[in-house]
Amino acid sequence: MIADDIRAELDQLGADATTPGLAAMAIALAESFDETEAPTSRAVVARELNALMKTVRALAPVGEEGDVVDDLAARREKRRGA
Repeated sequence: MIADDIRAELDQLGADATTPGLAAMAIALAESFDETEAPTSRAVVARELNALMKTVRALAPVGEEGDVVDDLAARREKRRGA
C-alpha cells in the first residue's frame, strides 16, 4: 500500500526528526489514498501527497557519504597511502 511506501521513504529521509509535522501529514494523506475508492478523491490526494513529499525531500538533510567530493577525497587518500 502507498502508506507503507511513504513511511519507508520518510524513515530513509529522517523526516520524523527534521519535519515531524510534514511527515505526519504525509502519512495521513497516504492512508486516505489507501482507504478511498473514488477516482476523483484519489487524484486529489495523490496531487497533494506528491507536493508534500517534494517539500519533505527538499528539507531532508543532505547525506554525509557518497557524494562526488567524498569519492574524490577517498581516491586521493588511496593514492597517498599506496
